[in-house]
Amino acid sequence: MIRVLVADDEPMIRAGVRAVLSTDPGLDVVAEAGDGDEAVELVLRHRPDVAVLDIRMPRLNGIEAAARVRAAAPDTAVVMLTTFGEDDYILRALSGGAAGFLVKSGPPEELIAGVRAVAGGAAWLSPSVAARVVAHLTATGAGGAAGRRATARERVAALTARERDVLSHLGAGLSNGQIARRLHVVEGTVKAHVSSILARLGVDNRAAAAVVAHEAGVTPPPGPAGP
Repeated sequence: MIRVLVADDEPMIRAGVRAVLSTDPGLDVVAEAGDGDEAVELVLRHRPDVAVLDIRMPRLNGIEAAARVRAAAPDTAVVMLTTFGEDDYILRALSGGAAGFLVKSGPPEELIAGVRAVAGGAAWLSPSVAARVVAHLTATGAGGAAGRRATARERVAALTARERDVLSHLGAGLSNGQIARRLHVVEGTVKAHVSSILARLGVDNRAAAAVVAHEAGVTPPPGPAGP
């Protein structure tokens, strides 16, 4: 059972998120919060596996709440709920250690998939969020889109061939277990490769590495991801 906390200042949104998550018998919403302060307090009390946080909340916004959760309860993965036009917030949350990004207007199954993914140790960037993050980075970064793509490719070129394979699957949102099955290796080997990838790319988490993979155009070969 994956234990989930939901935080949003709008009761209707919280009710909707809870309703969607309740359709999966493997997910259990153990607490709800109406602002960032309450979210941090309830995370420390309930120690959920995943905290689903709205970005814009009173008293303490979702980005600051995510950073406090990651510092005080590192075993709780954070998923950010976003709306269009919040690209700067998304980038700040990425730097703060959020593992997943979901659009409120996205399909319900994406919410369930995202929560399950980050609970299993994977990064989850909804396709629309990933595209917006990369587009925002390329539009605002030094050298423009071509420069950022070139920089990403240079960083990826420093990886070993096996690490590039792992990065391609990581960028597709796969967990360590799924990557291990795709590459026919043990999960511990994948975990070691992921640690090395993060260090070589100079990023702090899997979601940031996924962005680099998207920028560099690194994609896995076609094939079933498996459960």
